[in-house]
Amino acid sequence: MLAAQILVVALAATLTARMWYLQVPMAEHYQSLAAANHIQELVVPATRGQILDAQGRPLVRNRTELTVSADYHQLERSPDGGEEVLRNVADLLDVPFEELQRRTRLCGPDVSRPCWQGSPYQPITLVEDVDARLALQIMERREDFPGITAQQRPVRGYPMEDRAAQLLGYLQPVTQEELEEREDLRTQFTGVDYVGRDGLEAVYDDELRGTSGVRKYEVDSRGNVTGVFSETPPEPGDHLVTSIDERVQRVTEDALAKGLESAGGPADSAAAVVLDVNTGHVVSMASLPSYDPSVWEGGIDQETYDELLSEDAGDPLTSRAIQGQYPPASTFKVTSLAAGAENGVPLDKTFSCPSSISVGGRSFQNYEGSGHGSLSLHKAIVVSCNTVFYQMAYDMWKEDGGLSPDEEPEDAMTTMAHDFGFGEPTGIDLPHEGSGRVPDREWKREYWEDTREQACERAERGYPEEDDPERAEYLEQVAEEQCADGYRWRAGDAVNFSIGQGDLVVTPLQLARAYAAIANGGTLHEPRIGKALVAADGTGVTEIESGEPDKLPVSDRTLDYLRSALADVPRKGTARGAFGGFPLDEVPVAGKTGTATSTGKKESGWFASYAPADDPQFAVVVLISQGGTGGAVAAPVVREIYDGIYGFSGPEDADDAESADGDPDDQRGSEPALPGGEPPTELPTVRSDGSIVAPGEPD
Repeated sequence: MLAAQILVVALAATLTARMWYLQVPMAEHYQSLAAANHIQELVVPATRGQILDAQGRPLVRNRTELTVSADYHQLERSPDGGEEVLRNVADLLDVPFEELQRRTRLCGPDVSRPCWQGSPYQPITLVEDVDARLALQIMERREDFPGITAQQRPVRGYPMEDRAAQLLGYLQPVTQEELEEREDLRTQFTGVDYVGRDGLEAVYDDELRGTSGVRKYEVDSRGNVTGVFSETPPEPGDHLVTSIDERVQRVTEDALAKGLESAGGPADSAAAVVLDVNTGHVVSMASLPSYDPSVWEGGIDQETYDELLSEDAGDPLTSRAIQGQYPPASTFKVTSLAAGAENGVPLDKTFSCPSSISVGGRSFQNYEGSGHGSLSLHKAIVVSCNTVFYQMAYDMWKEDGGLSPDEEPEDAMTTMAHDFGFGEPTGIDLPHEGSGRVPDREWKREYWEDTREQACERAERGYPEEDDPERAEYLEQVAEEQCADGYRWRAGDAVNFSIGQGDLVVTPLQLARAYAAIANGGTLHEPRIGKALVAADGTGVTEIESGEPDKLPVSDRTLDYLRSALADVPRKGTARGAFGGFPLDEVPVAGKTGTATSTGKKESGWFASYAPADDPQFAVVVLISQGGTGGAVAAPVVREIYDGIYGFSGPEDADDAESADGDPDDQRGSEPALPGGEPPTELPTVRSDGSIVAPGEPD
């Protein structure tokens, strides 16, 4: 009995101590848990900021569309689980009932999509972009549609349609994996919201998204909402003001599309970049093929996504302007000339321009085998003489020691290429930028180590699949060299490099940046598209800074020489035909054509330029992949872009322009895309009511 009494007292004491622990030290903890049982939080997304051009025109804006939604709990309380009302909605809106039923299921481990990823206290989207007359019927016949609402919601709108699609980017729903990995998303998203996936939408996603609000509902034990406990309103995202000019972008896109179509045949893609040479800001950037970014609205279906990735579509998701990597061909000669001039090649010397020269047992020719006798480096740029640069590169290669180089060879041309910004990303505020490739000695050794095994196999097996015996023999010889000592920087590598061929590849943006640096006196800016972030009510402005610019290691004398030579290319050289009738006396253009060749492909045409040549403002670069020569296909597109910027007559009116006795007013064809020929230096003004005023206009 005594033992039993002791046991009872011990149990009573233990129970008392446990009750005291739960009700006194742990009281606050369990009070919060109890409150959570009847308080449910709902994240309220903020209105996303617009993307504006330099004048305040919308490049991406928010438009409203009518959306039909369902109350999950009200459907659940229905005797049939909401089947009847969903059938009524399906009949009225002409959508399959089964699809609506699947959309109202809450997502979970055992639930296949489509399903609802958001909170059950949030209206479940059933049908998007509903006709206003049908939505009105739902609102007027409440008794037939209990728990169903029709409301407006903001969605992204693209005023330029398929223009600048890769630059602007798109939105896609946040994934469950992202919500699990990123705590900041869990506090900002409902599970059915959208994040930037490409372009500016991705880079400036945090600023454009704004700050979500939180609405706390009081609910009963069955989950029914009984009231609103508290609410923190969302803060709308900032507007992104860019350096893009919407009119210049349209001019660029239209000219590029026309040029690609005119090239015909195997021409498969094209790119164009317009830079402000004084700041590095992008005025326009285009890539073809393109696509309409509105296809991403509401989440893209598999069929549409497969079409975007199909061979027929031509990979429109890739921006050729920053991701396309191509041999720069003769546009690269400005870098080679700078390397020669800064390493002892006299600028006042006369050089021989034969039709071909022999280097390392191989013949290297001018384009189409033409020769020009004796000429200056100035004339070599104007007529694009390859053999002058072949000889220059060969002489410099021999001075470095040839196949047995000094311990620290100068490698002036590859070093200068790096100094011009080639071989590494420019740092532009866009994702997935390509770095290009500068094939120097270090790269060649790494490449040899990676490919030696395949080269040795080919050297032994040969190329029996080749129909041309001479080509098969040449390829076998190359394979033997690569197998034995492919790490060596050979004479052929050096001479090919000097004219922008071989393993050298650049992006159109890198080339535009290099020509902008030549134009502005040697400053290599970090390109930028974003200029500022402006609060939705105009109360705050945050300017977007660029990185510190670099300086070209090129003397003023060499830069002046280059600019003089480039200014003669549209007047007397390989771009003369494209600029016939253009008022070069009013707006002189400087530039260089390039025709890149690749085995098994048609030539790709380049034209890299800047204008006005006497007071540079814009650098314009165009590439037409597999379109033909630079003078025939790329230079006319650049000329049309300048026509649009300055409002000159187009090429089709060249005869009329030439007969105008040199009067610039008679050469004006339309309103210039940029009146005054300069981008605005000020920002647009956002008023407190959200309206936007262009720079320089009275507020």
